[in-house]
Order: sequence, then C-alpha cells, then structure tokens
Amino acid sequence: MKITTSTMLANAIRDQRKALQLTQADAAERVGMKQTTVSGFEQNPDTSKLETLFRLLSALELELHVLPRGEAADKDSGWTQEW
Repeated sequence: MKITTSTMLANAIRDQRKALQLTQADAAERVGMKQTTVSGFEQNPDTSKLETLFRLLSALELELHVLPRGEAADKDSGWTQEW
C-alpha cells in the first residue's frame, strides 16, 4: 500500500486494528499506552509522536518500509523470474 499522508497512515493503522478485531483500548494495552493516545493518533495523526506510531505498528504486528519514490514495494521479494 502506498501511503503519502499522515491521514492515510492513520487510516491504514485503524483498518488493521479493526481487521484484528481489537478495540483502541486493546491495542493500547498491548504496548502500554492509553486508549486516548490511540484515538488521538487515529483522529489527528499530525500531532502524534513518532514513538506512538512505532508502538502502534508493534501492537498491530505491522512493519514500515521506506523506499525511494518509484521503487516497487515488492522489489526485494526475492522472485526474479517473469511468468
């Protein structure tokens, strides 16, 4: 998924939380945060700390990949043959 804004990132994290059937409180508890911190991130990510982002990624079993623009996200998948 290509994410270009903080709102898109917050939405993706919220969607993953819901896909895991976790409440904001559940996600927060996994990494020692308050529910209000998770809510704040989802509603207004521009004012959130980077630490909050990484703790939420951990709680939701997500990882962040930073790539140069135009580079395919699956480039390092190891598959080199075309069909």
